Amino acid sequence: MARYSPSIQRLITELGSLPGIGGKAAQRLAFHIIDMPQEKADMLTDAIVTARKSTKRCSCCHNFTDSDPCQICSDNTRDRSTLLVVESPRDVSTFERTHEYKGLYHVLHGVFDPLRNKSLEDTTITQLIKRLSESSEIKEVIIATNQSAEGNATALYISRLLAPSGIRVTRLAQGLPMGSDIEFADDLTLLSALNGRITLNG
Repeated sequence: MARYSPSIQRLITELGSLPGIGGKAAQRLAFHIIDMPQEKADMLTDAIVTARKSTKRCSCCHNFTDSDPCQICSDNTRDRSTLLVVESPRDVSTFERTHEYKGLYHVLHGVFDPLRNKSLEDTTITQLIKRLSESSEIKEVIIATNQSAEGNATALYISRLLAPSGIRVTRLAQGLPMGSDIEFADDLTLLSALNGRITLNG
């Protein structure tokens, strides 16, 4: 006899495929969803469908947004002389949470990771170089990829590409231990790393 009905098992399987959701958590979520009032379940379904349909990448920074350009890129009060390069849209939210960084962003959507078949062409590095070549306002690029072998390799590659441009390239430094992810850093650690950044090309 099957442990769950096919429809419940499918829901558990799909939820379990999400990052950070294990088997037991998937089961709890599945039964919570099934126990929801129909109106709440419909609202959840609509939120997922609407987010999928409405969300796109900003043509400038490649962060997820409902409007193009995104709110940050279209905000004239932001410091347009600094550009913070991050791995994922989650990292933008992490830095914005500190309320300290006032510049612009560029989202790579990944890093060089040959073990996962992720090449540099799978990132937005090409768009980053094009953006910098078309903007004379940007004087500093702060590379905020994760402190991992892949993140460091990507940071070094970007710094070498930008070497002829004369743009100052810095890297987040103190406060972030090797192997740590930006997403999980607390505000004080993140601020310390931002303020203590080191120059890569000078």
